[in-house]
Amino acid sequence: MQIPVIIVNFKTYKEATGESAVKLAKACEAAAANAKGRAKIVVAVQAADIFRVASAIDTKLVDVFAQHIDANGQGKSTGFVTAEAVKEAGASGTLLNHAEHKITDIAKRIATAKAAGLATVVCAANVAEAKTIASLTPSPDYIAVEPPELIGGKVSVSKAKPEVVSDSVAAVKSANKSIKVLCGAGVNSREDVEKALELGTEGILVASSVVLAKDTEKALAELISGI
Repeated sequence: MQIPVIIVNFKTYKEATGESAVKLAKACEAAAANAKGRAKIVVAVQAADIFRVASAIDTKLVDVFAQHIDANGQGKSTGFVTAEAVKEAGASGTLLNHAEHKITDIAKRIATAKAAGLATVVCAANVAEAKTIASLTPSPDYIAVEPPELIGGKVSVSKAKPEVVSDSVAAVKSANKSIKVLCGAGVNSREDVEKALELGTEGILVASSVVLAKDTEKALAELISGI
């Protein structure tokens, strides 16, 4: 993916489920078109909505990611979300280890995703976790730094705890320069984005500030203006 990256995590909000997910994704598509290449927009949707969303939008403008995958391969593993299934449904990547869905076998999930041709964005709660994840083999494509206590709030981590962002960037790059770092938790405004990029990140991970906004395109345009 090109950078900067704006990943919109649809989570399991009612406003981002089923046909509402398609409507929201189309608004993201319109914002991406208006951005004229300034940023790459990604929507991370529920597994049940990957196919309908990917089929309804231009995936050259907006990438569709799964919110999670399991490490199970195809076969006898009822109820799991396989990398192959989300790829077949239209996903080009996956989030992993979000604060709301922590996992322990991160390296195995990354390997599973890579084998299926999926990009990987692994979330980290703090500097230490970011450094640990950056040292894994195989390594993720992106690490998103998100202090859990700021997720869903109105104060961005780039303002509240800028040292967490800058120190995470330094720690990740010292372990593996090829990994791109994203900033999440409380990102709501142009200023939040500007500060995140100033601190060395290469994009942002957002959810409620876009998903629950009265005007999705306007909310995304505000964020894009900070790039």
